[in-house]
Amino acid sequence: MTDLLDYADKVWRGEAETRVYHSGVFRREGLHELADGVWMWPAFGNVYLFPTRDGLFCFDTGERRTAADLFDATRARTDARLHTAVYSHGHIDHVFGVGPFDAEAEERGLRRPAVLAHENTPPRFQRYDRTRGYNTVINQRQFQSPGFRWPSEYRYPDLTYRDATTLRVGDLDVRLRHARGETDDATIAWLPERKILCCGDFFIWSSPNPGNPQKVQRYAAEWAQALRWMAGLGAELLLPGHGVPIAGADRVRTALSDTAEFLEILHNQTVDAMNAGATLDEVVHSVTAPAELLAKPYLKPSYDEPEFVVRNVWRLYGGWYDGNPANLKPAPRADLSREIASLAGGADRLAERARELLAAGEHRLAGHFAQLAADAEPTGEIAHTARAEVFTALEKAATSTMAKGVYAWAAAESQAALDGADRDEHLRLRAAGRTRWAF
Repeated sequence: MTDLLDYADKVWRGEAETRVYHSGVFRREGLHELADGVWMWPAFGNVYLFPTRDGLFCFDTGERRTAADLFDATRARTDARLHTAVYSHGHIDHVFGVGPFDAEAEERGLRRPAVLAHENTPPRFQRYDRTRGYNTVINQRQFQSPGFRWPSEYRYPDLTYRDATTLRVGDLDVRLRHARGETDDATIAWLPERKILCCGDFFIWSSPNPGNPQKVQRYAAEWAQALRWMAGLGAELLLPGHGVPIAGADRVRTALSDTAEFLEILHNQTVDAMNAGATLDEVVHSVTAPAELLAKPYLKPSYDEPEFVVRNVWRLYGGWYDGNPANLKPAPRADLSREIASLAGGADRLAERARELLAAGEHRLAGHFAQLAADAEPTGEIAHTARAEVFTALEKAATSTMAKGVYAWAAAESQAALDGADRDEHLRLRAAGRTRWAF
C-alpha cells in the first residue's frame, strides 16, 4: 500500500501534484492507517474512521456512488459495527455512506448507527428536495457532468446540536463545534486527547470556496474566524474534507492561519471598498488576494476564485443591486443585444469583434461580445461559431472548476445550436476527450 502520509509530505513541499490524489489511486487501496487507531478512506469527500471498544466512530461518510466501496473497504479491515457517524455538513459528497451500514445492522438485528449533525442539516435536505431540478442543472454545469441527477432521498441525522456538544464513543473523546463557512450547518470535530482535528471543508487543499457563483450564500468572515480558532488548538494531525492530511503542529497551524488570512484580506478589502461607496464593478476589479498566498500549494485557485469570493461578500452585505442604475430594472437581454447589434452593424459584426478580441488576449471583452452576438441572433451560425470558439478558449484558460464548468457549458450550447445535436452529448464527448470542437 502506498504511504499516504509520505505522499502528503511531498505535496506540502511542492514535490508532488494533488491530481495524483484525485485520480482515485489511494481510494482503490482501501483504508489507510495514518496513526494508531486513525483510518482514512481517501475519496472525493474523505472519510475518517476511528476504532473504539464500542465500535467505529466515523467523521463524514462520503458520496452515494462509492458508499458500497467504503463499506467493503471497512469490512476488509474490521468487523466492528459502525457506532456513530458525524456529518461535517450536508453536502451530498459527505452524507451518503451510512446506508450499507444501516442495512448490515438490520440484517444482524443490531441497533443502526447513530448519525449526528448540526441542526441546520435537516432543513438543508428539505431545501434540496424542493430545489432538486435546479441543483441537478447547476451541478451538471459546474462539474461538466450531463448525466448527473440530484438525489431525492437522504439519510437524516438521528441527533442534532446547535453550538457545541461532546461525544464519548468507547474510549474516544470527541468535541464538536459549529461554525458557518462553506455552509450554515458545518461541524468541526476536535479530538483533544489525540490532538487530531477533523475540519471538514474548512480546508480543502485549494483556495477556500465561499464564492461559488451558483450556490447559496457562504460566509467568508466566519470561515476565517473558525480557521483562527482551529489554528490555536495545537492540533498535530489535520484531517481535511478534501485532499491529503497534514501532519505536524507547525504545518497545521500554518495552513489554517494562511487560509484565514487569505479570506480576511478578501473580506476586509471588499467591505472597505463598499464603505467608501464603490460599485460592485469597482470592487470586483480592485480587490485581489496576495500573490504569495495564492502561490501556496494549498491555496491555488483550482476550485473557486478570489473574484468569486468578493462577489459573495458583496451579496452578503449589499444585496443584488450592483451600483449600476440601468441594472435595477434592466431591459430583456435579447432586446439590449439587438439594439447594440443594430448600432454595430449586425450580430455578425459583434461575433467578428469577439474573435478579434480573443486573438488579442482580451478574454473578458471577447466573452461579452460573443454573448451579445448570440443573444442578438439566437440562430445565427456566425454568432454561435464565435461563441463556441470564445468560451472554449476561456474554459482552457480558466484555473477554477467553477469557471471551467460555466464556460464549457456555454460552448456546448453553441456547438449544439450549430449542428442540431444535443448539448449534453457535446459535454460527454468533451469529457471523453473525443470532442469535435476544432478551436
